[in-house]
Order: sequence, then C-alpha cells, then structure tokens
Amino acid sequence: MDRLKAFFISAWMTLLVAGAVRSGWEIYSYPSNTIWYWVLLSMAAPLSFFTWVFTSNVARTKNITKRIFVITLGSLVGVALSPSLTTEPFMWVLGAGVIGSALYEWWYSSFGGRSSEVLKVGQTLPALEFINAEGMRIKTSELNKPMLMIFYRGNWCPLCMAQIKEVAGQYRELAEKGVEIMLISPQSQSHTANLAQRFDAPMSFLVDQDNAMAKHLGIFAANGLPSGMQVLGYDSDTVMPTVIMTDAVGRILFADLTDDYRVRPEPDIFLTVFSQAGI
Repeated sequence: MDRLKAFFISAWMTLLVAGAVRSGWEIYSYPSNTIWYWVLLSMAAPLSFFTWVFTSNVARTKNITKRIFVITLGSLVGVALSPSLTTEPFMWVLGAGVIGSALYEWWYSSFGGRSSEVLKVGQTLPALEFINAEGMRIKTSELNKPMLMIFYRGNWCPLCMAQIKEVAGQYRELAEKGVEIMLISPQSQSHTANLAQRFDAPMSFLVDQDNAMAKHLGIFAANGLPSGMQVLGYDSDTVMPTVIMTDAVGRILFADLTDDYRVRPEPDIFLTVFSQAGI
C-alpha cells in the first residue's frame, strides 16, 4: 500500500500539470469555450496548494485541503452543467480533480492508525543511537539531559522543514531549560549537513541509518518517499513524523504519533510540557 501511495502522489502531480497545460491550450485556442475554464480551475486549485506549501513555511495544512476538494467538486458541477459538455473535460475534472483530491485528503495523507508500545508517556525511552552530520555516534543514554526529539521525513518534505523552523525559533527558550533538541531522519549525512547549515541554532541534526531506530520505535514508513525523488539521493524508505519529549532520565513526557502527516504539534506545547514537568 505504501508503494501505491508513493506512486499516486507523483502520478497525480503529473496529471495536474498535464491537465493545466491541456486546458490552458484549449482556452488559448477557443476562449469562448467556457467548459475548459472549469478544467483549469480544478487543476489550478491543488497545484496552487502545493506551490504554496513548497514556497511558504507552513507546518499544518489539513484544514486547507478540504477546501481544495470543494473547489474541484464545484468545478465538476460546472462542467456537468456546461452546454458544450464533452467527455474529455469531464474526465479531467472527475479524475485528476475530484478523485485525485479525494484520495489525497482521505487516503494518501493518513497513516491508517498509529501506535507504539515503546512510546507511551511515563515509560522509559529505549536507548537509541544515531550518527551526526560529522559521522560521530550519538547515544541518547549518555546525554543525561531533557530531550526534544523530532523524527522528520527528509529535506524533501516542506511540512517537516516548516516544523524544524518553528523549533529553531524556540531554541533559546528550550536551551535555557537545558533541553537537547534532536532532529532525526534516515536521509544521508550530506543532506543532513546541508540542512544544519540553514539554521543559526546549535541543534543536533542526526541520521538514523537504515531507519534502525525508527523500526525499533515502531515509526518506520516503508516506501514513504514519493516515486521519482530517489534521483535526488533519498532512499525510498523513510519515517512517520513523530515527536518525543523526555526528562533527564529518559522518562517519556510527551509523544506525538500523528495519524496525518499534515497535522503537527503546535510549537508552544513543547515549552508547556517541559514546564509542567518542572524543567
């Protein structure tokens, strides 16, 4: 199923671009044929959403995507009521517009229920080991500090990047509490080092080689990378976005296992949880 999702998101984006080009050409050639304006709208709405996500620092998008689906559904009604209705524009709106948006909203974005027996509040976090951007091994059992651990999918994920930027903005307040901020992904050391250079905050950017720790924690995502992005140097397998907070002895204070990658904890919750634990 994860492999099917990886193919879907890449294929859908390709169809949206193709549909926008096709409708744009028809509008240019026959500007009075209004049915193709509905096709263009149904393609442009999700494309504009993804453009916004990739160009803005936005970490949460679930409420927005439902509006995209409504726009595509409205476009389908517009096409169906058009006096010049033909099969091709109807199929573009129904397939790439409505069905594509519906699949993204209610299937692709959901992890289908998540749980982890080792990430329950009050339990002790298992000893974990990562590699930093310089190739040094980092063991959580040796830190003896409160920890904020964010497992993110990779530099390719715009929502993950926005979440990291939020945490970077809180760095000073968290550092005053003695918190070790650990940003962890299975991507290569080179990608991790490039990401570390973007932020003027001494946070720990770490690599989980082969998703070994993610598998141990039950947050591994096989074939989580959109198809085709392997050419950029990313592995097909990744991790489900996860936040873990512990005290200095490794007791879990908070664990967010979001069931929807578009939903992330609000940044203020981190300071609140540590404060409530007396940190």
